[in-house]
Amino acid sequence: MEWDWAIDGWILFVGTLSACSCALLGNYLVLRRLSLMGDAISHAVLPGLAIAFLITSSRAAWPMFAGAVIVGVITALLTQVITRYGKVEHGAAMGVVFSILFAIGLVLIRQVADHVDLDPGCVLYGNIVQIALDAQFEDVPPAARNLACVFVLNILFVGLFYKELKISSFDPDLATTLGINATLMHYALMVMVAVTTVANFESVGSILVIAMLIVPAATAHLLTDRLGVMILLSQLIACFSAVTGHLLACYGPGWVGVDAVANTSAMMAVVVGFVLFVAIFLAPEQGLLAKWYHRMKLSSRIVRQDVLGLLYRWEEMNGESGRSMRRDEVLTVVGGGSLPTRALRKLLRQNEIVRMMDGRDVVYRLTDSGKLAASQLVGAHRLWESYLAKHFHLASDHLHEPANRMEHYITPELREELREQLTDPKHDPHGKSIPSEPM
Repeated sequence: MEWDWAIDGWILFVGTLSACSCALLGNYLVLRRLSLMGDAISHAVLPGLAIAFLITSSRAAWPMFAGAVIVGVITALLTQVITRYGKVEHGAAMGVVFSILFAIGLVLIRQVADHVDLDPGCVLYGNIVQIALDAQFEDVPPAARNLACVFVLNILFVGLFYKELKISSFDPDLATTLGINATLMHYALMVMVAVTTVANFESVGSILVIAMLIVPAATAHLLTDRLGVMILLSQLIACFSAVTGHLLACYGPGWVGVDAVANTSAMMAVVVGFVLFVAIFLAPEQGLLAKWYHRMKLSSRIVRQDVLGLLYRWEEMNGESGRSMRRDEVLTVVGGGSLPTRALRKLLRQNEIVRMMDGRDVVYRLTDSGKLAASQLVGAHRLWESYLAKHFHLASDHLHEPANRMEHYITPELREELREQLTDPKHDPHGKSIPSEPM
């Protein structure tokens, strides 16, 4: 299809407004572990719509909007009441409330079904294409005006109460101590979520509303732990998803040889889900690849230290003039495979060990820098054994394993503190000498 700014421009504008307005409040829902509140409200507003029609006998926008918002706020209130006084987990409370209200809505809708045209597809996907048709009769489509007002209102809300929302989201008790009414901030946020959900509902449908309330903020939270940066990233992700989603809806089917146009709202939700999927793998700190890299880096460091400690104890036992430790003996203790082999290579590159030939056998010895690093490791091990024996009264045969695990995480500062608490011991509980700290 050909791009038409008169049509596609308004779709992009409204889609971006919708995504950004939902994502802005979604940051606080994610931090408060209330991510499904938007889903609950979007299901529970049905009785509000039905009651508004029964009272006014009209499908005018404002009565419908007011009824939906009121029921949305009631949903948040009932969820909080059930959680607090019914001792029910918050997710279960949301499920109870929105399922009951949704059922009530279905009963009420049956009473007005003959007078109301219900389109299930519109409920799921919205009617964002209708915005372009409205633009042919008005300079600015009503949906664009409404969503612009909601977005500005959300910006003002977050801007005016940024500190209060931040503190009450992370620590409600601290907020109360500082004179901030955490309960009031919670319900104010729920009111804004209800207003935003209902305002976006007709234009873009429940799928996009729920996706944008949760996914941009969750994605941003994978990328940063700073709230300000998280809000900015969520807005950028929401904008990218809205624009890319509409482009793919228009041109994506043609790229795969299908003569059709995909649903814009659904495609926007697909794009933001794909962005989350990418972040799960590539996030710099919390991504799967980053975690795998840090685990491998830690494992490699531990194996190198195990080799240094092994060679130190061997030379301590056999003396400087004793035979060096063979490669097969090292691998028998630290294990085979690629990780110990890479550890030996790196220790050689760092000049912490040297490799020599003893007849046909490859043997290893510590260099001066290797002895220094190994003495610190062994010293940490024996200090921790002494600490456990003194303060926890463990038997001598129960000291080695916990110290063997802990030795890799003891910093120089902790070693110094252990020496002070143990009054600078010279020997561990097994009678072995504790290496002194280098001057």
